Amino acid sequence: MLPVIYSEEFLDHKTGKYHPENPERLKAIVNALKEATFAEKIVWRSPTPASEKPLLMSFLVQAHTPNYIKKLWEIASSGGGYLDGDTPVSPRSYDVALLAVSAWLDGVDAVLATANPAFVLARPPGHHAESDAGMGFCLFSNAAIAAFYALEQPGINRVAVLDWDVHHGNGTQAIVETNAQIAYCSLHQYPCYPGTGKATERGFHNNVLNLPIPPGSDITVYQPLWENKVVPFLANFQPDLLIVSAGYDANADDPLASINLQPEDYALFTEYCLGLTRKIIFGLEGGYDFSTLSQSVLATIERCLF
Repeated sequence: MLPVIYSEEFLDHKTGKYHPENPERLKAIVNALKEATFAEKIVWRSPTPASEKPLLMSFLVQAHTPNYIKKLWEIASSGGGYLDGDTPVSPRSYDVALLAVSAWLDGVDAVLATANPAFVLARPPGHHAESDAGMGFCLFSNAAIAAFYALEQPGINRVAVLDWDVHHGNGTQAIVETNAQIAYCSLHQYPCYPGTGKATERGFHNNVLNLPIPPGSDITVYQPLWENKVVPFLANFQPDLLIVSAGYDANADDPLASINLQPEDYALFTEYCLGLTRKIIFGLEGGYDFSTLSQSVLATIERCLF
């Protein structure tokens, strides 16, 4: 059995009919999961309301400045607006973003309770959100906040964040790279938005591994990087918990990048992760072609189940 943490409230972050990061992404994934051959092995869980997580804000402010949190609340409360040209805020976006954070924290709890994987099916995504600015469709830095939260749990001394989204998680890296208890590893197209993630960026404690990948690459480029770079880096760090920023926009059919992966490739990525630990939280980031997005999530979850 595998928990999938999801709420229809995540659909209430309205970005506009033609915005790539829209509610239809989650609808497509939910429909595919409910029709999957392994549907009976999925346990659907609702995230804990943010109001019932009294410590949520204390972890939020480890990642984000009070001024930024207030700004996001004010934009939403005034009827909506934009953080930048790519990042809309609707009236419920602040509340939905808090619920997404809560879902990621619930993912930590679920994994630590069972020592088995969980999937957080939430939006808005988070890995581009910096401490004082949302950007790139992202409002709060979900993965970084989850890492801070995990480090407060018994028996958790080291947390690794693996980001396989096609875009570099500039926000996650900037927030966690000063913390020696957190490692960050990213495989991402370069050059590409947001222009960060050079191989020379190693973090403050040699705790960052960036693997820039040229446009047009496919699994034949990725697989050696996993085996020779990603797995050794994470194994050497020996994390007590692995958080995966699971973006699926490196698929060949995705409209926002130029990498040529296939949905089944994410099953291989998942297998590499499971070879390191079964204590894995997968949390949705990007992925904008509904079909390959859905099939890639299925590939990830199916590999965890069998």
